[in-house]
Amino acid sequence: MRIAIVGAGLGGVTAATGLHLTGHDVTLYERAPDLRETGTGIVVMPNGLAALDTLGLGAPLRAHAAPTAQGGLRDRAGRPLLVTDAAKAQERYGPTVVVDRAVLHRTLREGLPADRVRTGVPVDDLNQEPGGVTLLSGGEEIATAEAVVVADGIGSRLRARLFPGHPGAVRTGRLDLRGTLGPIPGVHDLLTAILVDRHSGAMFGLFPMGAGGLYWFTDAPAPATVPAPEQARDQMAELMAGWHPAVPAVLRATAVADVHVDPITRLARPLETYTTGRICLLGDAAHGMTPDLGQGASQAFEDAAALVRHLTGAAPGEAAERLARYDAQRRPRANRLMAASSRQSRLTTRTGPAAWLRDALLRATPPALAARQLAAIWLP
Repeated sequence: MRIAIVGAGLGGVTAATGLHLTGHDVTLYERAPDLRETGTGIVVMPNGLAALDTLGLGAPLRAHAAPTAQGGLRDRAGRPLLVTDAAKAQERYGPTVVVDRAVLHRTLREGLPADRVRTGVPVDDLNQEPGGVTLLSGGEEIATAEAVVVADGIGSRLRARLFPGHPGAVRTGRLDLRGTLGPIPGVHDLLTAILVDRHSGAMFGLFPMGAGGLYWFTDAPAPATVPAPEQARDQMAELMAGWHPAVPAVLRATAVADVHVDPITRLARPLETYTTGRICLLGDAAHGMTPDLGQGASQAFEDAAALVRHLTGAAPGEAAERLARYDAQRRPRANRLMAASSRQSRLTTRTGPAAWLRDALLRATPPALAARQLAAIWLP
């Protein structure tokens, strides 16, 4: 089957590689002039790695498995709130992988021949007919395909064309900073932990990455205008000056070039379907969610694995039926996690008396119950 994939982010390249390896005639379209992935590091959860394993793409990433440590939620001083046994969780569900986004992107596309990729080609519209789909760029027809996968991100232009009544993506009023740096002393106790602050509603997470390297992220109320990386880093270090000493130390030790600033967005409401005829949506284009459960990339990988499974052996005339099966499998779970991510955001960003109550309830939560909550996320 001739399949066009629009958007070469992590989900798009995974789907393209997987579909190519199962024998489909795949072309990947990317509006940027070259294939790249920005945004410093990324955490791939056990379910995301398991999905990549089904495509034969997971093995190279296991070398980046995060070392076992006591994870969970902590207060801003580093004191435990909700403890999870990372060693037991990894033994049961598989490892969590922390890797540079550019490294991950290159790894996922290694099995896709270069002549299957067209960069610098914005696909602005799709014209669907009974026998196939025409791709248009600047009003001109550039290709036809028997199925199209829309993977052009949370700001998807094609989603807006396919579902004009949907409000699209909205900002949450939060600002996400991410950064990477080399090893520094005094951070071991915070590895794989997420710190929350009942005073400001801000968050900080820290994970080991590579040979002694570190990946961190913050989540805090967004200012009126999005600051430049250096200003954002310094403002966050000032906001978190009274936290565990490692937190402002990590922020100030990170080079400006390694800081990524991103207003947090999510879909205003879930889509009622991820497919229309021979066209389907994948990744953030289908279910853009807040980063609070760390499931954005992993859900895109689950999408890609399901798509490959349902299209394996499919003839062109079966495209719409097979994509409907993909929708039936993926939409309930991804939409459920999209809602759960928003609930988690509301929980961890509380301030005042509500945050005091949250912290008390978290301290009273047995680790076994916390493990079962992880299982609900990590087990498809």
